[in-house]
Amino acid sequence: MTKLSVNINKIATLRNARGGNMPNVVQAARDCERFGAQGITVHPRPDERHIRYADVRELKPVLCTEFNIEGFPCKEFCELVCEVLPTQVTLVPDLPGQLTSDHGWDTVQQRAFLTDVVQMFHEKGIRTSLFISPEVRMVEGAKETGTDRVELYTAAYAEACEQGRFEQGIQPYVEAAKACREAGLGLNAGHDLSLKNLPYFHQQIPWTDEVSIGHALICDALYLGLPETIARYLQCLV
Repeated sequence: MTKLSVNINKIATLRNARGGNMPNVVQAARDCERFGAQGITVHPRPDERHIRYADVRELKPVLCTEFNIEGFPCKEFCELVCEVLPTQVTLVPDLPGQLTSDHGWDTVQQRAFLTDVVQMFHEKGIRTSLFISPEVRMVEGAKETGTDRVELYTAAYAEACEQGRFEQGIQPYVEAAKACREAGLGLNAGHDLSLKNLPYFHQQIPWTDEVSIGHALICDALYLGLPETIARYLQCLV
């Protein structure tokens, strides 16, 4: 079964908008696990506009499921990951101050850099995943870095689905996913996945190991409640 990792960045965004500790990020993560999520994802950025480095440290000892930390491998980020030792680190090519992830790594041009970072995390026993666009060439480049998995950047798929072009939108993802399987790489997916587009994605690529979903899931929870929302996302992955 494909695992659901809930990205709790938006919980932290809401807390930071007012100050204090409401909503409580740690409690929200534990609740997500209690309601069935098989993982928790955070993406601490340098400006700490949502998840803070302190949140990451507080989350690690209380989580019971897989802990996935996303981010650009700057010095501070790498030190945090090596200190906390999550289940998985997902490397993304975000620039400082970037609103949200909007592209994947060029695993060909940046192979040497990524290889060094992957090796560093492997020495700490941390599973690594590279955030890439759905291109076979990028999958092949990722394989050369020694990474364990890739995460397919699914924004283009989600946009195609909004226009009713499910079949056209999924095609490059199926090709990239098959290349991952042939290369022996694990497969994650994330960005703009939702209750509308997740079922078809999973139907076409059922060997996906994990989906990381935050924005849409938290938006749905405002109307449905967190327990019902997580239940519906899990049903998409059956």
